[in-house]
Amino acid sequence: MQVSPSEDKIPVVDAPSSPQASSEGLYFRDGLRKVDYVLVFHHRRHGSLRGTGTASVSQDQLSIVSNGNFPPASGSSATAAGRGAGLRREEAASVGEVFMELGMARGTEPMEAADHEMHLIRQEFEANLLEAGLEVERDRETKTHGPSFTRIHAPWPVLCREAEFLKIKVPTKQSYELKEESGFGSSMSSVWRKLNQPFEPKVPNQDHGSTKFLSHCFSRDKLHMYNITSKDTFFDNATRGRIVYEILRRTVCVRTCQTIGISTLIAKGVYDAAFPLHDGDFKVTGPLEERNDRQVLFEEWAKYSAFYKYQPIDLVRKYFGEKIGLYFAWLGVYTQLLIPASIVGIIVFGYGVATVDTNIPSLEMCDERLNFTMCPLCDGACDYWHLSTACGTARASHLFDNPATVFFAIFMSLWAVLFLEQWKRRQISLSFSWDLTGIEEDEEHPRPKYETILLEKRQRKHQQKKKKKKKKKKNEPEKQEDGTVTGKDRWRQKLLSAMAAGVPTFAEKLTWKDRLPGYFMNISSILFMFGLTFSAVFGVIIYRITISALMAMSPDPETKSNVRVTVTATAVIINLVVILILDEIYGAVALWLTELEIPKTETNFEERLILKAFLLKFMNAYAPIFYVAFFKGRFAGRPGSYVYVFNDYRMEECAPGGCLIELCIQLSIIMLGKQLIQNNIFEIGIPKLKKLIHALKEKETIQKKKDEERPPQQWNLDYALAPFEGLTPEYMEMIIQFGFVSLFVASFPLAPLFALLNNVIEIRLDARKFVTELRRPVTARAKDIGIWYNILSGMGKLSVIINAFVISFTSDFVPRLVYQYMYSQTGTMHGFIDHTLSFFNVSNFKPGTAPHSSDPGDITVCRYKDYREPPWSPDAYQFSKQYWSVLSARLAFVILFQNLVMFLSLMVAWVIPDVPKTIVEQLKREKKLLVDLFLQEEKEKFQLIQSLFVKPNSQSTTAAQAFPVLGRYSTLPSGPTAGDGGGPRARCRAASFSQISDKMSSLPRKENANSKHTAV
Repeated sequence: MQVSPSEDKIPVVDAPSSPQASSEGLYFRDGLRKVDYVLVFHHRRHGSLRGTGTASVSQDQLSIVSNGNFPPASGSSATAAGRGAGLRREEAASVGEVFMELGMARGTEPMEAADHEMHLIRQEFEANLLEAGLEVERDRETKTHGPSFTRIHAPWPVLCREAEFLKIKVPTKQSYELKEESGFGSSMSSVWRKLNQPFEPKVPNQDHGSTKFLSHCFSRDKLHMYNITSKDTFFDNATRGRIVYEILRRTVCVRTCQTIGISTLIAKGVYDAAFPLHDGDFKVTGPLEERNDRQVLFEEWAKYSAFYKYQPIDLVRKYFGEKIGLYFAWLGVYTQLLIPASIVGIIVFGYGVATVDTNIPSLEMCDERLNFTMCPLCDGACDYWHLSTACGTARASHLFDNPATVFFAIFMSLWAVLFLEQWKRRQISLSFSWDLTGIEEDEEHPRPKYETILLEKRQRKHQQKKKKKKKKKKNEPEKQEDGTVTGKDRWRQKLLSAMAAGVPTFAEKLTWKDRLPGYFMNISSILFMFGLTFSAVFGVIIYRITISALMAMSPDPETKSNVRVTVTATAVIINLVVILILDEIYGAVALWLTELEIPKTETNFEERLILKAFLLKFMNAYAPIFYVAFFKGRFAGRPGSYVYVFNDYRMEECAPGGCLIELCIQLSIIMLGKQLIQNNIFEIGIPKLKKLIHALKEKETIQKKKDEERPPQQWNLDYALAPFEGLTPEYMEMIIQFGFVSLFVASFPLAPLFALLNNVIEIRLDARKFVTELRRPVTARAKDIGIWYNILSGMGKLSVIINAFVISFTSDFVPRLVYQYMYSQTGTMHGFIDHTLSFFNVSNFKPGTAPHSSDPGDITVCRYKDYREPPWSPDAYQFSKQYWSVLSARLAFVILFQNLVMFLSLMVAWVIPDVPKTIVEQLKREKKLLVDLFLQEEKEKFQLIQSLFVKPNSQSTTAAQAFPVLGRYSTLPSGPTAGDGGGPRARCRAASFSQISDKMSSLPRKENANSKHTAV
């Protein structure tokens, strides 16, 4: 293939023109153009490749793929001439003036067919990027395997075009002074700022002043309104990366494959990765004043020593985008509000510790003089026992089951509402300061898989129609397109026709029939997962029952005395391990099931994935806790009529002190275990292990090429980092923790404290991961946290119901109240334990179930915890009146608790406005200032039009008539003015005022109304 003259002008740069740019690795080789995005693909090792030593190839060559917007480097003509011979042996892409080099090493055998196809796809894709206006630089690699990097730069015209298309808000030159508080409020604010000074991160150029610049959606017609000091820095790196990503995701490949977007190409293996670059190394090497944003984030946010500081949320948003910024802002609000909850929880726990020695029920259980002889805990092997042996359990139970627990449950229900209201206010404040107010939802592109399946559907329809036509026209030959014509116009015509045939139209979409197999698989799989969770819980129940029976048969007295503690601890640890394993399985299953549904957009995909993952992980984490709280001991039966599992093992019962202490143990171990193991092993250990394995694999290769290669550039360092896979795991971990804090908090008042300690570390752990261990994600614009808020709100309402039932049915709070006010003769708790224990005649044991080691003549009656009639009653062993009284009181308490807490929650939500008053005032002020700004602009443009088109002798008269017209919603006069001869009306390119304000367009078009608005 001959080299065209336009191709001869493309420079090949062998050395960087700027040493500083080369060292940083953030620019093209000319040292002027920023690298906004990087595409990576791999050269695969093949046995057919010859050794590189057989060919004299200069190392470290670079091929510039460009649209010719920069001057050629010195000596480029000679280099291009020398390259002409090589081009006759290589297949290159010629699209008009565009030249692209496949980068095959000279002296190698022809590549395999699959690799050659990948090269052609990359060739076409990068050619289409060039037509979109991007500039591309790609390595001309001579190595036989390893990664190859394609750098992309967006020039100023492309940035302006895409910023206007994406409606990116940018600051204007117009600014205004924020309203400052006066009087007592001002003095309190200044004192608070001084107190917070040690906790503020040291972020340079952080604007805490009283001036705010107006922001408006970028428009190329209004460049004079923006404070553009430098075209290279007007759009920050995060915005530039987002703009390039939007171009990459909508760029098509139709000649080599029917593909839309970079995501599909990565899925097909054409590229290995695509990501924007970090701002450089995160370690500070120079003066502190010259730190980049990544280094500031590492020093002031990602270090564990900064745990006491506030988060630099504005800088996080600037560097990572609004979506990640909102996550860390939400996590910060949640962690801050855990402080008062932790303090109240400590007070409640301290109350239990202080009153344990004066608690009458605990003292009665520990009093050996009362000598309550209890019925055996198992059949045959277990002996009668005294209630005083459970003294320790009773005392521990009082630490969590006391009157203060009810207050704490009400407090935490209101705390959940307060947290949501506080977050709404914080979210509105961030939306205002980040210029997210009034933005429209971006029209999302369909997902690559959706497009692929829809394209397959269209192709099947097309083939079916083709077959029908063939049957009708067997004798007519098929028309074939003449492919001999080449050239840019011909290629563009083919591209447009292929796009029209390959890209789905809005009229066609996937219907429920196409998704029916996925829906069926979803329902059946989720039901199966529920069954698997319940089976795991039931398996642990069988373990507890069998181990309890086996340990009770042991001749060792110490083993017998520690049966309950040993079984409870080991069963909870087994539960924890099962939960952690199933968590990982359910996460992968939820992703697979969501793919089967074929959601159209990424937002739909993310919402469906979150719902499935939350549903499965919620059931997995809380199923054992629900069992202990509401089912354990409810269906065990009574002595002489127990419920058996597999006809051999009795259903387990609660401890003598009640099930609340076991619920506390279960909740604390699962909560702490999940946090410690997931933080230390899953989030720290596994990534470190993967990095170590990867480093060991690459060690030999790096050692061999250490002397030959140049120092690693920024794209090499970023490619070695782990890819960003979304915020769903981070949110899910915190949502499950929120459930532990709110749902069963009545049984474990210290849960907020442990959550607070965990989150202080979690914030810095996540920050370090984002700054040092992950590739830079593409910034995503978001106004809120999405579906997670609905999940939090639902869990807050569910916590009211669950805590009501825990206090009413799991704890002894209601039975104690009933006894004290209905059955106690002295109005105190004396005699409560005896009141809750029923009698059983040992002669009524079924054959073989009575204790073998005791003489039946010694004991005639044993006691068990229940409200039943004694054996000498006509209705022996039936539920007593006390049982129905307690049950009625429990139900009444549930209804009263729910209604009281719901009413207080509504009061809290009503008292706290969603939008702060200052934000409302500033929004109104900004809107008025924007109106005035654009009115002034139109006035100046209209005056310019008048000066150009109006005759001098009538200029004063026309101008006097023109000013009232400015109140109308048009930039033009209503008709030909006097004296202009009825010439054509002048047109102004500025946007009309009706495009600036939606509300303005709805006003009546009357002269007096317009004049009044202009006066405002």
